[in-house]
Amino acid sequence: MWKIAVALLVSAGMGLAGCTAAGAVAGGVAGHELSHGSTAGTVGGAVVGGVVGHELGK
Repeated sequence: MWKIAVALLVSAGMGLAGCTAAGAVAGGVAGHELSHGSTAGTVGGAVVGGVVGHELGK
């Protein structure tokens, strides 16, 4: 159930925040889930998501 709440928050954040911040949030959530809660996976996902969001926002 909490995954649905996180997905809704991420979608709302994408509409309200800049592409870089929204990408970092989405990447952090994805990294956290894919690495089963690893700190390195979460931070790495946030970095990659932020870069992708920045490039898409240009």
